[in-house]
Amino acid sequence: MSTINTADFQKGMFINFRNEPNQITEFQFVNPGKGSAFVRTKLKNVKTGKVLEFTYKSGETVEQLPVEVHEMTFLYKADENFVFMDKRSFEQYNLTKDILGNFANFLKEGELHQIMLYNNDPLGMRFPKKVRLKVTDADDAVKGNTVSGAKKMVTLETGTQISTPLFIKTGDVVAVDPETGEYLSRESQQ
Repeated sequence: MSTINTADFQKGMFINFRNEPNQITEFQFVNPGKGSAFVRTKLKNVKTGKVLEFTYKSGETVEQLPVEVHEMTFLYKADENFVFMDKRSFEQYNLTKDILGNFANFLKEGELHQIMLYNNDPLGMRFPKKVRLKVTDADDAVKGNTVSGAKKMVTLETGTQISTPLFIKTGDVVAVDPETGEYLSRESQQ
């Protein structure tokens, strides 16, 4: 395992904190007028899912976990587990909703994703900035209902509902930000 100092922190990085794997979800470098600089972090415990705030002195060293990234195919959901298969070894891994967060609502069977492993245990996933999903159910826009910024609820192929502009119809493909669940744009069908 390699050691890094606080200047090397990046969002999404995995470190050893109190002998458990934690992911840096947020960090902020603070240089007060008086006193020494420090780094304020939010760390998510990979095993428990709990988020904890911790402050490091500037330049303090921590142990970075050697995380491997494997391309895996999403197979299916079983109870609270999401089953992925490694493309190379054909091993199957279970990821929980705690690891996937809001992205669990936008998973499509058969899609490839980058899963991060530490000691052959899944730690997390590299989430795409947007996902493309087909609209399976959308009410028709009502004539005259053209107030600027008007929205309606539609159902996506994963069963998740999101708010979209009125012009979106059943069969359209839309881009969605998986982190927030917000509609981004209508995509061309390929």
